[in-house]
Amino acid sequence: MHAITIPEPGGPEALVWDEVPDPVPGEGEVLVEVVASAVNRADILQRQGFYEPPPGASRHPGLECSGRIAALGPGVSGWNVGDEVCALLAGGGYAQRVAVPAGQLLPVPQGVDLRQAAALPEVTSTVWSNVFMIAQLRPGETLLVHGGSSGIGTMAIQLAKAVGARVAVTAGTAGKLDRCAELGADILIDYREQDFVDELKKATDGAGADVILDNMGAKYLDRNVRALAVNGRLAIIGMQGGVKAELNIGMLLGKRAAVSATSLRARPLEEKAAIVAAVREHVWPLVAGGHVRPVVDRELPMSEAAAAHRVVEESGHVGKVLLIAP
Repeated sequence: MHAITIPEPGGPEALVWDEVPDPVPGEGEVLVEVVASAVNRADILQRQGFYEPPPGASRHPGLECSGRIAALGPGVSGWNVGDEVCALLAGGGYAQRVAVPAGQLLPVPQGVDLRQAAALPEVTSTVWSNVFMIAQLRPGETLLVHGGSSGIGTMAIQLAKAVGARVAVTAGTAGKLDRCAELGADILIDYREQDFVDELKKATDGAGADVILDNMGAKYLDRNVRALAVNGRLAIIGMQGGVKAELNIGMLLGKRAAVSATSLRARPLEEKAAIVAAVREHVWPLVAGGHVRPVVDRELPMSEAAAAHRVVEESGHVGKVLLIAP
C-alpha cells in the first residue's frame, strides 16, 4: 500500500507519499480500507518532530479516518467485512489501510457521506469528552470556544447548541465569525480587535462563561480564569499559545472554579473506547437527526498532504481539511 511517511521532521515538504508494508490487524483490531482522513494540528506537530506517536502506534500521521472494513483480527465481534465505518486513531490515517482497535470504530452516521465522516471521530471525541464528560456543560449555561471556526470549534458550537447552551466564540476574521454564527454561535468576539474577557462579561451581565474550551494554553490562562463564571470550568486541549504560565490560585478559589487539561491520543485503549462509546450514544443521534454535521472546508488527494498542511497552517480554512485516499 501507499502512505504518507516522514523520513525527516520539517515543513510540509517533509511529507512523502511512499510505498510501505500493509498493516496486519492484531487481537481485537480490524483492518480498514481508508477512503478519507483529516488533517489535525497534532499531525503538524508530528511532522515537525514535536509529537511522537504513542508506543505501538503507526508512525504514519493521521488521527482519524473513514472507510470500509477489509478484515477482522482475532477476537473481534459485532463488525463485519464491508461495514462502512469511521475511526479514532493513534496514528496511521494518512494511508490506504490502517489497523484500528475495534473499540475505536464508529458506524458512519445516517445521512453523512462516507468521505465526510472522516471529519467526525477526533472532533466529536475531543469535544464530548472535554466539554460534556469532564466540564459537564448543562442546558442554559454559557460555553466560550476559542478558535470557533476550527474543526473542534465548529463541532463544539453545534453540540453545545444542541443541548441548549449559549455559545460564545473567538475568531480572527469577520468571515470566520459569520460562519460561527451560521452554526449557532450567540456571542461573536474578534480576538484581534476585542478583549474576550470584556466582551464576554458585557454579553453575560458580568457573569462570564460557565465552561471555556481552550486551545491556546499559556497565553490565555490568566484571561481564561478571569473570564470564568463562579463555579466555572476551564478545559485546556491545546498549547498553541505556549506551555508555561502563572495561575492565579486566589482568583480560582474565589470563583470555586476548576481547570482540566487533557489529550486524547495517548490515553489507554479502554479510556478511548469509553469515549467513543459515549459519542456513539449521545452524539450520533444528533448527527443522524441533522442537528450536528461535519464541517468540511475542502478535500485534497492524500498524496498532496503537504498542500493540505499548508492550508491548515495558514489558518484560512473553516472546519476540517480532508485527505482522500486513491
